[in-house]
Amino acid sequence: MQILIGLLIPFLGTTLGAACVFFLKNQIGPNVQRMFTGFAAGVMVAASVWSLLIPAMDMSGEMGKLAFIPAVAGFLLGILFLLLLDSLVPHLHMGSNVPEGRKSGFGRTAMLLFAVTIHNFPEGAACGAIFAGVLSGEGSVTMAGALALSLGIALQNFPEGAIISLPLRSEGNSRAKSFLLGTLSGAVEPLGALLAIGLAGVVTPILPYMLSFAAGAMIYVVVEELIPEASTGSHSNIGTIAFAIGFSLMMVLDIALG
Repeated sequence: MQILIGLLIPFLGTTLGAACVFFLKNQIGPNVQRMFTGFAAGVMVAASVWSLLIPAMDMSGEMGKLAFIPAVAGFLLGILFLLLLDSLVPHLHMGSNVPEGRKSGFGRTAMLLFAVTIHNFPEGAACGAIFAGVLSGEGSVTMAGALALSLGIALQNFPEGAIISLPLRSEGNSRAKSFLLGTLSGAVEPLGALLAIGLAGVVTPILPYMLSFAAGAMIYVVVEELIPEASTGSHSNIGTIAFAIGFSLMMVLDIALG
């Protein structure tokens, strides 16, 4: 039951954020968006290091000085996988009018949702991989540490849900449809988590690679998307400060609860 709750916590964060469309009339201002984006980047970087890469290396401790190999290999595979998705899947980032990926006939709303799906998949994989570590009984990952990761991702998913649903509302969609689409944007997270747990259950030795794969995928999103968005325009220091806060909070959660 704890694992099921842990897998659903990030999705709950997105859902609550998307529900802001029922209470707020206008889009979130650019400075607030920079703050939320910087915060999300900080959480994801800290989670990648403390919750994913370090446990991956701890699990490979019997390899001695070569314990870094699964972490490095998985990390680079995660980067390459997200690079491939980014190149193939047609999507459109918030605040941009230039689609990325392959050309398609999809509308603006669909491509915005595809962009968020690409963003959220690594977070789902991260949750699945860390709970798979708990199920393995290996000892490098604790239930408290896994729940800390879920909570950290949920905290940064809340503003993301609002950032998705409010612009959809401003484009003429009803509040209910905007909420539904904003909520569905986070549905890939529990699906990605279940996929990661399933793979780890079949091939347990790949768990360190899966943890670091999720870390690489998240770092790709941070460097390719979040940091540029948090740094554009004036007052970019807002994003930097929010990054520091998000990083520190995730670090505290992982160490205090793990």
